[in-house]
Amino acid sequence: MYDNYKKILSLLILLAFIFTLFTFSISSEENMSLSAKSAALYEPETKSFIYTKNANSRLGMASTTKIMTALLALERLDPDENIEVDARAIGIEGSSIYLEQGEIMTAIDLIYSVILQSANDAAAALAYKIAGSIEAFAALMNEKAEKLKLRNTNFTNPHGLDDKNHYTTAADLSVIAAEALSNESFKEISSTYKKTVESNLKKRTLVNHNKMLKSYDGAIGVKTGFTKKSGRCLVSAAERDGLTLISVTINAPDDWRDHTKMLDLGYSLLEARYLAKPGDFSYDIPVLDGASDTVKISNTDTLKMILQKNAPDIKSEVKLCRYFSAPINDGDILGTVVFTKDGEEIGKVNLTAENSVAKRTRKHKLFS
Repeated sequence: MYDNYKKILSLLILLAFIFTLFTFSISSEENMSLSAKSAALYEPETKSFIYTKNANSRLGMASTTKIMTALLALERLDPDENIEVDARAIGIEGSSIYLEQGEIMTAIDLIYSVILQSANDAAAALAYKIAGSIEAFAALMNEKAEKLKLRNTNFTNPHGLDDKNHYTTAADLSVIAAEALSNESFKEISSTYKKTVESNLKKRTLVNHNKMLKSYDGAIGVKTGFTKKSGRCLVSAAERDGLTLISVTINAPDDWRDHTKMLDLGYSLLEARYLAKPGDFSYDIPVLDGASDTVKISNTDTLKMILQKNAPDIKSEVKLCRYFSAPINDGDILGTVVFTKDGEEIGKVNLTAENSVAKRTRKHKLFS
């Protein structure tokens, strides 16, 4: 009976905490003025939306499309592979690096061209190489979107030129960006401000269109976009003290300022807190009948959590026996450290043996 009461009380406390967060989120949305028709601020580690504005409205995405294009290219091509540009990729309208007939570039340089220079011809060249046609590549893009469980996104091309059947939402684009940033190569490319690429015909110096890389502390990408129909589109991301935030705007005349406001909001509300780093919890525990008297036990894992700033203190409880019996193998799990907030478990790390301890060999006396 008492246990049931404790469970009900804990549930009520948790619901009250969630309600507080929800209430704050709604009021912050009302109080923050953005130019964007649609917007989202996303924390990828907990898959949480901190702020939204019409985030599920299906809209054109312009060149933010190329986030998915670059990701698929990184997943499916050897970065050092030489690609002869397909003739069908030459002369595509919009932003371009002006690829020429017979030009050969590495896959990675084409990907840099797609992200930094927003080159439609480079995006098409990658699509033709990977899938043989724009339609087949779009099918791969949609297959990836389906794997990410995105229900409001559909691709018809790799570059983002307007098409009524080519659309996404601010919420879906946040998830696409998070998936792309989990790829270390993509993360490095999207955070690069300037890059020189080279083909068999010429060298080109690319400058990233994303002004956030220079104007916002911790910015790591991601992609700009614009067409007359879609308006200004922007996906940006920043990383500070272990906390990554992704902001998305679609059709935002003042997108740089919108993103600064959203990211500032996120960093004012949340922090990454390291509850355990390797070796933070370390003990020498007695061993019975062991070849050595003790075994060293510690945590080898890191436990990081995204928490509200000024959240209640996290408590830790070490669950470990006072002694062990041999034999013990290196890596054996011998205990845990459990972390709780408001009486509820929020995470734990294992305590493992750092060395093996064999059973003591007994010596027998011989009697004559």
